[in-house]
Amino acid sequence: MAEDGSPFLRFLSEMHGHLDEVRDADKALKISLRLAREAFGADEACFARIPPGKRRAEPFLALPPGSLWRQQLLSDYLAGRRPRLTPDLLLATLERRGRRWGALALRMRRTGFDAEAVRDVARVGQAISRLVQRIDRMRIAEVRARIDRKMMEQLRPKDLFYQILHGLRTLTHYDHSAAILTHDQAAGALEVVAEQIAWRKGKSRRIGTRAVLAPDVRGLMEAGGVFGFDLERGRWREWQGREAGGLARVIDYNRKADGEEDERRESSILCASMLTREGVLGIVKVAACHAGTLGAFEAELLQRFLPQAAVAISNLNRTASLETGLLEAEKRQVLAGLARGVSHDVNNAFGSVLPLVQQMIVDANAGRIERDVLVKDLEQIEESLQVCRRIFGGMLSFAKGAAQSVGEGEVTRAIESALTVLEERLRRHAVRVQRDLPAKLPHVSGSQADLEQLFLNLATNALDAMPSGGGLWVEARAADGQLDVVLRDDGCGIPAENLGRVKEPFFTTKPSGNGLGLSICRAIVWKMGGRMSIESQEGEGTCVRLFLPLTGEPRPAGGGPERSPDAKRRERDA
Repeated sequence: MAEDGSPFLRFLSEMHGHLDEVRDADKALKISLRLAREAFGADEACFARIPPGKRRAEPFLALPPGSLWRQQLLSDYLAGRRPRLTPDLLLATLERRGRRWGALALRMRRTGFDAEAVRDVARVGQAISRLVQRIDRMRIAEVRARIDRKMMEQLRPKDLFYQILHGLRTLTHYDHSAAILTHDQAAGALEVVAEQIAWRKGKSRRIGTRAVLAPDVRGLMEAGGVFGFDLERGRWREWQGREAGGLARVIDYNRKADGEEDERRESSILCASMLTREGVLGIVKVAACHAGTLGAFEAELLQRFLPQAAVAISNLNRTASLETGLLEAEKRQVLAGLARGVSHDVNNAFGSVLPLVQQMIVDANAGRIERDVLVKDLEQIEESLQVCRRIFGGMLSFAKGAAQSVGEGEVTRAIESALTVLEERLRRHAVRVQRDLPAKLPHVSGSQADLEQLFLNLATNALDAMPSGGGLWVEARAADGQLDVVLRDDGCGIPAENLGRVKEPFFTTKPSGNGLGLSICRAIVWKMGGRMSIESQEGEGTCVRLFLPLTGEPRPAGGGPERSPDAKRRERDA
């Protein structure tokens, strides 16, 4: 066979014509298999590899489809055992992600292949490997550029976390999970703040899981670098032989617990610390189901994404600090408003008591006590004192709720506490309240203090929208792992041009408002892992709807299909 007509040169010529613009590795492999078959005049061709966790090779692309191959021979070749080949068969190694990845197999049933074809097939395997690796490099650059754009769009930190995890899955093809854990330096603990589960359609159950770190584990994290672990005979072995078993046990938190469904076991783990001048921000972790699945290529990828994850965690810390400050500012504003309202109501109540008491003293001194008049005056005094008792009781209940920081709350109690505090103002403004609350509602994921702040803000907004009276309806129902809470009023409503801005910080139409009320409500709901929507018609009223996750239910913080910025914006503004 002439040199210019060699199978390798024919393949190379056709490959450049067909694959220069291809950016998808799977598509490139399909075209490459067809071109290799044609260049060598083979009757059959396939790409084969040994799937993770298995010992025998399996064809994953074949021409013609369904053609049969000797699995044991392919397995021996991929394992490096140099099986004896017959003249009708050619094999070439494919490399990807820094290691032997698969094999190209060609078969000619009639005459067999000549010696030149045997030499050329290895060069074809190298050319296909370079092609796929070039596409992988371009894909890495595209994913990093996409995440950089997301960072410029100023996504919420947890949305950015899941963009990073999704990017890692696209590039490493992990089949178990990936997670970001933040480091609480004060408590010396790691907390899972984002996790994407590759094999489960539902959300991660481990969000919020915390682990206190032993001194040796903190030392490993502070040293930096990427750690790789494989599970062998029930024990974690670090690739480079470092003594890092304590770190492996901390990040191996996806084990089956009593009462849980069967969990797939992690058997290969990569993790790396995010280091700044302030110390360790957290850890990025990637896990696979089978030992040996992750290697140096995936470790290098993980290292590349650490700066972006560090920026996301820094943004999370700053956002949390800002939202805490805004929440405290709004609480002070609400309490100032409450103090004004309470002082007005208490002054009215005592204003009617004082003249009665003074008149009773005069009548007693003059000996003019009339039993019926005395009883009537005492009943009026009792009614005024009961009003004051309800006011102060509501304030006390609100204060007790603010002192609680547990991770679950009672919605009915929070609603009743808010309405009790506002009871006299509601009555004075002729606002009637109608409740539709089941006797027992399950607890939701959020502190009682946040819940009471949330409903006090929303009820106050409804009250302010009805200066001449009206109706406020409050409903709650549990369904599909969440609580659906509706607050609806028939007040003045929100003009259409303002509806998209009412949840923005510092936007307000009230002469004495600070524009933080609904912004804080949104922050509280977001922190709980829920959603809030607002519908309003000017002159007809407003309906606020809350979707709050129940205690123990996974929070919808990510891990699902990627959503576009426009979809997220529409959801936020809904």
